[in-house]
Amino acid sequence: MRKNKSKYEIFREKIKIILYGTNTILGRMFDLVLLGLILLSVLLVMLDTVEGINHKYHHQLLVCEWIITAFFTLEYILRIIAIQKPVKYVFSFYGIIDLMAILPMYLSIFFPATNVLTIVRVLRFFRLFKILHIPQISHQSYQLKEALQASKEKILVFIYFVVISAVIIGALMYVVEGKESGFTSIPVSIYWAVVTLTTVGYGDISPITPLGQFLASLVMIMGYGIIAVPTGIVTAEFAKASLRNSSVSGKRTCSQCKAQLHFDNAKYCYQCGKTLPNN
Repeated sequence: MRKNKSKYEIFREKIKIILYGTNTILGRMFDLVLLGLILLSVLLVMLDTVEGINHKYHHQLLVCEWIITAFFTLEYILRIIAIQKPVKYVFSFYGIIDLMAILPMYLSIFFPATNVLTIVRVLRFFRLFKILHIPQISHQSYQLKEALQASKEKILVFIYFVVISAVIIGALMYVVEGKESGFTSIPVSIYWAVVTLTTVGYGDISPITPLGQFLASLVMIMGYGIIAVPTGIVTAEFAKASLRNSSVSGKRTCSQCKAQLHFDNAKYCYQCGKTLPNN
């Protein structure tokens, strides 16, 4: 005999449909409202840093921020209630971002300056990819993630090389130029090396001796290579990922929601989760 669902279970199911059901009318409406509030919140934080606007409308902006924070807090709690495994959501990528979106305002009660950190709410726009459910965008984002994961070891080795190079170059410039040229310590000289290697070149410190200028020229030339190397590493891995996952088939149509353009190796529909028919 089938057990009747309790009011709490029915409530949870309804909340889940609204919060996670991007294919339902209520779910779509909620997602649009959520994106609108995220955009509004980011704009409010920006406006609050404008001196003239802050002086005239600080109280109104603060009230709006707290209203939006209350909405996000309620949403966060309901997301935890709605799913079977709350811990999985709390420690997920989106769960951490959702928590980061509400914490700064509560911290501002004790540390007023932290309310500016609510700008991190802009990260919640990552939900746009989940809401749109466009296969091409999902496919490209998956390839980029795969490329970054595959190239992380190479990039870490490269960063290690850059750090060692910056320390050696900084120490050499400290010896060659000395305090008279602004290289007052090895840490300051390393700062100059990093700025020069990355081709930023603030110009606050510069060598004046011929040997120092020669070393600086070499560092500048190295800088162009340093910019190219990580880009090349990620690009190569992205190309490999594209070759591995480039096939997206328009022939495989979901029998339930009629969605098309699934990956050839996909077993389930990206939109409704139903098992896909074999080719």
